[in-house]
Amino acid sequence: MNHPQKSKGQKSRNRGSQGMSLVEVLISMLVLTIAMIGLLSTLTFAMGATHSTSQDMIAKQLADEAMENIFTARNSDQLQWLQIQNQGAGTVPDGIFMPGLQSINQTPTTGATPGLVNTVDYLAAAPKVLSSPGPDGIIGTADDVKVPLVNFKRSIAIADVPNTNNQLRSITVTVQYSASPINVQKTYTLQGFISQFR
Repeated sequence: MNHPQKSKGQKSRNRGSQGMSLVEVLISMLVLTIAMIGLLSTLTFAMGATHSTSQDMIAKQLADEAMENIFTARNSDQLQWLQIQNQGAGTVPDGIFMPGLQSINQTPTTGATPGLVNTVDYLAAAPKVLSSPGPDGIIGTADDVKVPLVNFKRSIAIADVPNTNNQLRSITVTVQYSASPINVQKTYTLQGFISQFR
């Protein structure tokens, strides 16, 4: 009995319909795995950046608070011009702002420098704690989430600007903090100038 002969076109069609080989399956799995690793690393980075953004905003607010604090003290005559310096300036009266990085504490309401940050009274105050609304979405209730600012430190550096007859000073506020969840050290710096005259 004679069997009909298959043409070359039929042979290649039959071979293609047999399915994928083991090598093709392994290559497909490798490509898919690489794509998944890339997607997971992107998601991890995005989650870290989202958390870091809130800490960046806190650092900016802490620097703004210090700068506004100094200008308000000058504008309200709470401080004399010579006091708007770092301690150890060698003037009488001496500057009141502590040099170097200091912990973030609550703004003092009493003492020689009420309302001023990075002063001796400020360093004696309790650590500052931020409150955010709890599950009920209302701030000021019992379920509020308290976040102590223990991973933030702030410095205020004040220096005379040369050739201004000590009537203009530069202010550099630096906030150092570690951005979690990966604990990367970050720094936010705010610079400005203050004049003896309002």
